[in-house]
Amino acid sequence: MNKKLVSLMATAAVAGLALTGCGSGSPSGGGGESPSGTAATGTATDAGGAGGELDKVIVGVLPIAPSVAVKYGIEEGIFEEHGIEVELSTSNAGAAMLPAVANEQIHFGVGNPNSVMNANDRGLDMKIVAGYSNSLAEGEDIAGVVTTKDSGIQGWKDLAGKTVSVNALKTQGDLTIMEAVSKAGGDPAAIKFSEMPFQDMPAQLERGNTDAIWVPEPFLTQSLGDENNQLVGYSFQDSVPGMPTMVTFSSGAFTEENPELTQRFVDAMTESLAAADSDPEGARALLPEFINLPEEAAQNLKMEKLSGEIRKEQIEEAGRLMVKYGFISKDPDVENLYWEGAQ
Repeated sequence: MNKKLVSLMATAAVAGLALTGCGSGSPSGGGGESPSGTAATGTATDAGGAGGELDKVIVGVLPIAPSVAVKYGIEEGIFEEHGIEVELSTSNAGAAMLPAVANEQIHFGVGNPNSVMNANDRGLDMKIVAGYSNSLAEGEDIAGVVTTKDSGIQGWKDLAGKTVSVNALKTQGDLTIMEAVSKAGGDPAAIKFSEMPFQDMPAQLERGNTDAIWVPEPFLTQSLGDENNQLVGYSFQDSVPGMPTMVTFSSGAFTEENPELTQRFVDAMTESLAAADSDPEGARALLPEFINLPEEAAQNLKMEKLSGEIRKEQIEEAGRLMVKYGFISKDPDVENLYWEGAQ
């Protein structure tokens, strides 16, 4: 891979993950600014945009490439067509959004479904209202485990007794790795997981401070661009193929109090995701501003499958794996996991 591109991607990734603020409408402006976490209770209503006014909702997103679909919908006027003004609030971890969503400081969040199931296991009433992004069931996936060519790690079984770095413990990375190792006949309990920011992983792998790293795009392409590295495998494909990487969620209380607004938001989000998925070049064109990603890197980025459809089968399989490996105490209550209007 072009060394210049690798350097650009690394720089951009650090800058993107450093984002912590939020702006009204989109990161590029529109309206006044509001700090992340500003109390929003009461700003969203079920008025349906009466009198031509838009209902303002705050949406929590991660500063990563797939989140650009929300900005795409904003820029294309899709949310406005549904009577909604979106204010984006960025967070470096999906789990960090959950308390804010529970308190209605954020009305809707976009994060991985494992965090939602974990929150419900701890007593929070979270509802998945729509899908969002999904891993790829075959071919080159959007996240994988990378090691060095001289590590002696040739497959999943070889990770037993090794240290693997993930961005957060007890979520999608370690869960899918453990299941991939188990399916390959290895001992998942023998893997040592360490928590590390994505942007630090390639350098720490090179220095020998970790044996393998689990990384999504753009870090996956960046890491495999180093001729000294190799791919161990795609943990999503080897555990739960096509597993959702993110879903759209809200609190049970908010959806119950605002069913009409929730439906309009879900319709707008579903339309935005379909439009962005069918126009990947248009979506990538927004990335340089959205997460400070250089244009060259944005053009070469692998994108996830964007869809408002909720992949319940894969989510519930991930829930069973979370019980299997002790991430949660019991099988998710699927009767209450989804908003009643969700498809």
